[in-house]
Amino acid sequence: MKLTKKYSYGKQYIDCCDIWAVLKTLKSNFLTQGPKVSEFEKAICDYTGAKYTVAVANGTAALHLAMLALNIKSGDEVITSPITFLASANCALYVGANPKFADIDPETACILASEIEKKITENTKVLIPVHFAGQSSDMEKIKQIADKNNLFIVEDAAHAIGSEYKGSKVGSCKYSDMTIFSFHPVKSLTTGEGGAITTNNKEIYEKLLLLRSHGMTKNPSMLNKNDGPWYYEMHEYGYNYRLTDIQAALGVTQLKKLDRFSKRRREIVEFYKKEFVNDQRFNFLVERDYSKACFHLFPLLINFDLVKQSKKEIFVKLQEKGLNLQVHYVPVHLQPFYQTLGFKEGDFPNSEKYYKQTLSLPLYYGLTDCDLKHIISVVKDIIR
Repeated sequence: MKLTKKYSYGKQYIDCCDIWAVLKTLKSNFLTQGPKVSEFEKAICDYTGAKYTVAVANGTAALHLAMLALNIKSGDEVITSPITFLASANCALYVGANPKFADIDPETACILASEIEKKITENTKVLIPVHFAGQSSDMEKIKQIADKNNLFIVEDAAHAIGSEYKGSKVGSCKYSDMTIFSFHPVKSLTTGEGGAITTNNKEIYEKLLLLRSHGMTKNPSMLNKNDGPWYYEMHEYGYNYRLTDIQAALGVTQLKKLDRFSKRRREIVEFYKKEFVNDQRFNFLVERDYSKACFHLFPLLINFDLVKQSKKEIFVKLQEKGLNLQVHYVPVHLQPFYQTLGFKEGDFPNSEKYYKQTLSLPLYYGLTDCDLKHIISVVKDIIR
């Protein structure tokens, strides 16, 4: 009996250079709090053009630290997209603030600047635009709104390492106070688990360094007194959100391949678009002229007016054929917990319509053209 080849929606690509880098670190004197973390941080700065990078345990930790570094607190409001992973909104709750949402552009699934403007109140302090599927939100428009209302911007670029907006790398912070990244294995670049924050603000950078490691410092210039070389002080209520040298070593070698990863991901997206463009059962997101995305996802939009099956039926049938896919995302405001905060179905119609239509197809560096032809054949055969 022939075994069915299995595909997931996302997957890491690890080669011998990655493995060797990790092995060298395992044999070194430092497994954590050593030189590889600084090397990785510098490499991210060099790649994005940002002045400072702070590597952290994961993207959620990055969002949490960003809120703390901006002194967001109880009573403050943070606006983000409903179409995102939970952490984009949860980070407001972590610091006692109130998460709010602005609806998406139905053509890109990125947050709409015009919808953000409608949601701003006197309590709004931070905007968290989510660069969905790898495409940047329209940051120039969002920055104009933020400047007009004296708001901070934290770019949620968990999907968008390697992407560009108007010729600038996402993460340069040209239009924001901070940008956060995630390096989970399904992302374009992986450190296993891991994340990073970029900024051009030295004060924010120094606060992030403290918050990442228990609020503690040994820096002589920051100490209130100095009992000796062992002496340290806690200046902030911080956390253990450090990245290990093992993970950073992997990140350094992965980053060197990022442009190659991005090129192949864009080729795969174009391959899918070409195959689905003239089929009325399907649609897909639009890439704006200002964007050059390192695509993290390929969300296929299904026209259920023509397809006489439920999304659940389709999902299960695709699984049986070896396509272990995912839906990105259940809108955050529809989660039971968020409904206890007063959000309800109907609040964000673009997001809700998008959720009902979408299914993320496999998108990762290791896919061959033969794989893509097989995936497309299965999808077209099942979705009728």
